[in-house]
Amino acid sequence: MIAVILALAAAVLWWPATHAQYRLVTLTPGTSRARSVPWQATVAVGAPVAAVVIVGFHAAIATALVSATVMWRRHRAQRLRSRDGETSDLLLALSVMTAELSVGAPPAPACAAAARELGVGQPRSPVADGLTMMAGRAELGGEVMPDVEASDQLSWHRVGVAWQTADRHGLPMIELVESVRADLLARRQFATRTRAGLAGPRATAAVLSGLPVIGILLGELMGAHPIGVLLGSGLGGVLLIVGTALSVAGLVWSERITDRVLDR
Repeated sequence: MIAVILALAAAVLWWPATHAQYRLVTLTPGTSRARSVPWQATVAVGAPVAAVVIVGFHAAIATALVSATVMWRRHRAQRLRSRDGETSDLLLALSVMTAELSVGAPPAPACAAAARELGVGQPRSPVADGLTMMAGRAELGGEVMPDVEASDQLSWHRVGVAWQTADRHGLPMIELVESVRADLLARRQFATRTRAGLAGPRATAAVLSGLPVIGILLGELMGAHPIGVLLGSGLGGVLLIVGTALSVAGLVWSERITDRVLDR
């Protein structure tokens, strides 16, 4: 039954695109014409399917746990890279806005100039889109950010908050923009130092999570044959699932702890 479910999941991933989807792709710029399946998803589904067919049910569950953990770590790394990229774009935008405001440009043209600068050399930037939206609202006489609380998770909302503060209290916007840039630089330097300091504990956690595998290999070299016991259908299979779950949980827990330190 598990093999049938995993096979159906693989079939859904590799199901070809319909004619309507191809027509939609042709009307939508910036998208690929072929529906490609990421190799990470292929491995995440294919590994448990191969395990349940070749070895058995217990090995399939253990393989699924390992695959899910690998996919989670890759998604987390991509999210961190995306956040760092948005921070770099925001720092560049703030530098451009500071330069434009220092020569007497109004806030809206300065914001639009920063968005254009970010659009050079890269296809799309969330920071550039946000700055373009704020500049357009300001030029049309509307509020720069009508719903600030809903945009707290966006990196560029700091510019909108500084802009609204300057308009409401009559403060020079260039000073607020420089303050936002200085705060962002300080936060980035703190995050860089913290990541460097946590490199040792992260490596230790990764080594500890892999120690059971090393122990199994040593036992196999000594002639105890633990692999045959773990791949069996009795108590060894249960121990394989429990051991894999504990190793995965320890690795995920250590990553959560380090993430909390970085988020402070």
